[in-house]
Amino acid sequence: MRVVFMGTPDIAATCLKKILADGFEVVGVYTQPDRPKGRGMKLVASPVKEVALAAGIPVFQPETFREEESVEQLRALKPDICAVVAYGRILPQKVLDVPKLGCINIHASLLPKYRGSAPYQWAVLDGLQETGVTAMYLCREMDAGDIIDVSKTPIGENETAGELLDRLAVLGADLLSKTLSRFETEGKVPAVPQNPAEVSYAPMLDKTMCPIDWNKTALQVHNHVRGLHPWPVATFVLQGKKFKVHDTRVVSGSGAPGQILGLTKTGLVVACGEGAVEITSLQAEGGKRMAAPDYFRGHPLES
Repeated sequence: MRVVFMGTPDIAATCLKKILADGFEVVGVYTQPDRPKGRGMKLVASPVKEVALAAGIPVFQPETFREEESVEQLRALKPDICAVVAYGRILPQKVLDVPKLGCINIHASLLPKYRGSAPYQWAVLDGLQETGVTAMYLCREMDAGDIIDVSKTPIGENETAGELLDRLAVLGADLLSKTLSRFETEGKVPAVPQNPAEVSYAPMLDKTMCPIDWNKTALQVHNHVRGLHPWPVATFVLQGKKFKVHDTRVVSGSGAPGQILGLTKTGLVVACGEGAVEITSLQAEGGKRMAAPDYFRGHPLES
C-alpha cells in the first residue's frame, strides 16, 4: 500500500517515525515550507522534513494546492492513501480525491469535541480529566470527517499541555499505524459520522490569554497555567514586574483575589476567588526560569 504522509510539527514527526518503523511504504512526504526562525531568521526545516530526509523519502513543500501542478505532483506518486497529521493546511477536494482509499487524519482530541487548532490545550484549560486522539476521514469541513477509531487517555491533574502533547503524539502514532494496517488488510475501512449536537471548538491560542484572572477559582487558575504551557505561558504582575508562571498547584488558603498569602519552602501562595494556588516555578521578564523560593531569596518581597 502506497502511503503519502502530510504533516509538519513534532507530533507529526513522531507519527511518521512510527509508520516507517512499522514498515509502511511511504512514497512521499508533504510538509510546510521552511520558515525563518531564531535571531538570525535562518530558514529552518520542519521536524517532519528532517525525518523524511533522513529516511531518504522525497519531500514536497507547496505553499498551497491551488496550482494544478501541485495536484499533478501528488497524483504522480500514485498514493493508495494519504495520512495527515497536523499538516497546517485544509486540503481542497481535488486533493482529497487523489488517493483511492481516501485521506485519513489523526486529530488530538476525542471528536467531535475540540475541533480546531488547539484541541489538547483547551482540554487542559477546561479541566478535562480525559482526552485522546481520533482517526478520521478528511473532508472539506475542518475536523468534521467520519470517525474511524479513537484512543483515550486520562489527563493528569498537574499535567501541562506540552506534557500531554508528548503522550498524545505516541498515542496518535500507534493509532495511525493500527489504522493503516486495517486499510492494508480490509481496503476501505468503515467509519461513523460525527454527532453535530456534540461539536465544540478549540480556537488558536494567543498572548491576550496570558494574564491570570485571580477572581477565578484556584482550580481554574491552575488549569489556565497548565493549558498555556509551554506557549504562550500564563503571566501575572507583582510589584510592578511581569512574570511568566510555569508551574502551580492548588493549596488551601483564602484572601482577596491576587493577594500574596506568603512564601513557603516550595513556592509563592496567591489567593484566588476561591482557594489559593502556590506558584512553584516562574520567570521574571528578561530573566530565566527559576524555582519561586530561589527567585525571592534574591529578590525579597516588599512588606
